[in-house]
Amino acid sequence: MKRMLGFTLLEIMIAMFIGVMLLAGVIATYIGMKATTNDTMSIGELQEKGRLALSIMRRDIEQVGFWGTFYDQGFTNDNQAAPANPGSDCSGGINNGSFPNNQPANFRPIWATFTTNATAMGCITKARPQSEVLQVKFLEGSPVVVTGLVPDAGAIQSTRYYFIAQQEQAEFIAGGNVGNMPSVNATLWPYSHHVYYVSEEQQVINNRTITIPVLRRQRLHVNGGMKDELVIEGVEQIRFVFGLDTNFDGRVDRYRNTTNMSDSDWGNTRGILSLQLFVLVRVLEPDVDFGVQKRSYVLGNDPGKRTLTYNDAFRRTVFSTTISMYNMGGSAWEM
Repeated sequence: MKRMLGFTLLEIMIAMFIGVMLLAGVIATYIGMKATTNDTMSIGELQEKGRLALSIMRRDIEQVGFWGTFYDQGFTNDNQAAPANPGSDCSGGINNGSFPNNQPANFRPIWATFTTNATAMGCITKARPQSEVLQVKFLEGSPVVVTGLVPDAGAIQSTRYYFIAQQEQAEFIAGGNVGNMPSVNATLWPYSHHVYYVSEEQQVINNRTITIPVLRRQRLHVNGGMKDELVIEGVEQIRFVFGLDTNFDGRVDRYRNTTNMSDSDWGNTRGILSLQLFVLVRVLEPDVDFGVQKRSYVLGNDPGKRTLTYNDAFRRTVFSTTISMYNMGGSAWEM
């Protein structure tokens, strides 16, 4: 009769120890990979939102000051015609609505303000307090095709405003009222008036209601005036620093932030040559692995730079860019 042999207690304990070590290694690897994946996804989310916010705003800002083939130095009662500003218009200061009026000041294609509460410019009611608001007015880069005196009707939207440009005469007109051009040299351009600001809204994510920051925009429409729309989620703050040409030599002489810009700076539209844009972006959900602690973020490197401090577990980062406004300054928008 053969004797059956098994493992000794020591062998079993050694095997169990090796198994536990292997299992612990697998778990540690999984946790590490999960944390790395979460980090990568959060960083990717921040980069995507930051770059998109800069790209959208850059596209508008670069076109500020462009008025097609209208070459006068400004708008007066004699060289332009425009409808009345809508009742729900966004306006900051005199002659700063959607269209020029007869007030004794230059029509401002770009303007910004710092708001301490939820209201701004007579049209915004849910801005984030202690944030900045940017207003831009411009022609989009591609004109409507005109054959003889007849514009392409299929390219004209009745809900939009347009700009008829002649060398010394201009007209702002609703899309539904566009007819034949006044001359063969006239050009027709889509006209835009946008106002950017940051706000907050409630969203349900993973069955939890959370408050997220958003970048919103007021856009000019024929029906209803300014209409509010969501641009991108995750934008928590925006800040602007303007490059000014004070001696009209075509070069930036000094930089001023929004709160330091005076009425004369805004009125001297040909002296605003560039804009430094700073965007603070935040992920939508807190990251437990990131940890709750106090972190500070700096918007700008000028004497009036803003330092924002948060004590939470949200990942954030600051994006910035400098945008040249080639259609401003001494050369203006001459084509």
